[in-house]
Amino acid sequence: MKQGSLSVLSPSNTRQKLRHLLYASPLYRLTLKGGVPNRLRLTPPTFRLGDPETGRRAIDGTFTLFHQRVKLGKEPWSTPLNDPEQLADLHGFSWLTDLYAVGTVEAREEAGQLLCGWVEHNQKWQDLSWRPDILGERLSSWLYCFEFISAKDDKIKSILLNMAMIQTRHLSRSCAQAPNDARFFKAIQGLLFAAVCLPGAETMLDVSFNLLNKEIDRQVLPDGGHIERNPSLALELLSRFNQIKALLLAAHIEVPIQLQGAIDRIPPMVRAMRLGDGGLAQFNGGYEEKRNFVDTVLADTGVRGKALTSAPHSGFQRLAGGRTLIIVDTGSPVVSAMQNSHAGTLSFEMSVGKDRLVVNCGTASSEGRKWFSAMQATAAHSTLSINNLNSTQFDKSGTILGPITVECRRSEANGAVWLDTSHNGFLNRVGIVHKRKLYLDASGEDFRGEDIIEGSSSNDYTIRFHLHPNVQASQSQGRTSVLLKLLKGVGWKFQASGGTIRLQESVYLNGHDEARRSNQIVVSGSLYGDGARIKWRFHKF
Repeated sequence: MKQGSLSVLSPSNTRQKLRHLLYASPLYRLTLKGGVPNRLRLTPPTFRLGDPETGRRAIDGTFTLFHQRVKLGKEPWSTPLNDPEQLADLHGFSWLTDLYAVGTVEAREEAGQLLCGWVEHNQKWQDLSWRPDILGERLSSWLYCFEFISAKDDKIKSILLNMAMIQTRHLSRSCAQAPNDARFFKAIQGLLFAAVCLPGAETMLDVSFNLLNKEIDRQVLPDGGHIERNPSLALELLSRFNQIKALLLAAHIEVPIQLQGAIDRIPPMVRAMRLGDGGLAQFNGGYEEKRNFVDTVLADTGVRGKALTSAPHSGFQRLAGGRTLIIVDTGSPVVSAMQNSHAGTLSFEMSVGKDRLVVNCGTASSEGRKWFSAMQATAAHSTLSINNLNSTQFDKSGTILGPITVECRRSEANGAVWLDTSHNGFLNRVGIVHKRKLYLDASGEDFRGEDIIEGSSSNDYTIRFHLHPNVQASQSQGRTSVLLKLLKGVGWKFQASGGTIRLQESVYLNGHDEARRSNQIVVSGSLYGDGARIKWRFHKF
């Protein structure tokens, strides 16, 4: 029997097919009918920052889906859309808060028409639009915007309440089948919001709490990071947990210990991942994020405290001196259904004041799918690669094939910081172990590194330092150094020994805008005998 046949006949796939046959049957649809309330018990407190400009574009038929503008016209439910993440955002109704932020009669009427259009096309079970995480996000958005959509239209109010109850009944049965990653919390939040806000759904509260507590214990690490090692996901979950807590407090329901514990743990981790401009460093599928959003989410927690310097469970280290911040990836790549893992082991991002200096190439947004594999690659990160291989292997779908061992030791004295790191991602393929030593002095004006390649083989090595697009770079005539000018006019110099220095083109994606041209410093050479030792330095001048 072929390997593909085995997966088709696996117990999990068989159960999923049986569930889908059940959900699609007319008899199952009858079980979703029942009593419908004539009002909400309460409306969720303000929990999401809608953007009026984005809302006005949505009125004209241009939606912002998965960080990209998509022209769908006035009939989005019948317009072909192939990208799965964009479809998830569309059917999740997260854009509804943007219409709410516009607040005009036109925006309200457009929201009502879009709601009715969705019900017309999706009132029967659909594999994607009724998926637990998408359904949960939709319920949360509907309940939050309930008064905005239906305050002056009894027909819309009736349709919304009836469909919300149908969706809630289905979610209560399917929530546990949500994707086994951060998306699970979307399903849980929707079920919990419905249990608190919809009269007749109260019995689902205990189920919601049990799922919430279980997933927090599984997905939120002791240092406050998320198991997928994606800084943006940690921020997203913190925002989601703030929303849940606010609703529980408004309903005078005791906040679960696990929920409060997560809200206490995550802020220091999020602060640890912020660079000088207030945005996040880009690792493992994360985005820069907007400073105002990060500030708001952190403020909503009410949790004060400094940024973590060491996050061993999540696998990150933060070096700070003077105006310089450096964030280093010192964790093992994680297998993720979201395909967030990047082969960026021992890479780093660096900012000086509010200027980003050294970066990774970033994360491909939905519109930038052509960049997806390239952004996962080791070559898209500020670290070392051998023969242009990735430091960890991916299958054809972009999922990590196996773990690698990463080690890190940190030392501090008189304000200076040392890191001694290593990984064995190249060992099985080319017999190489990569060690990276980093040092930042107390002033933040002298950052030094040493890349040590251990192993005897004939290979070529490349060490890349990707520069932010705002950094001006020029190579000295003797090609022994690179002069760097930050946006604020501050001058830095890069020097290296043990390899050839070149300045080459690169690209930068922040998850929101189009790809931007940038530069990269490349130090390269060939390995002969017993490995190599390459020293490099960034220093202010």
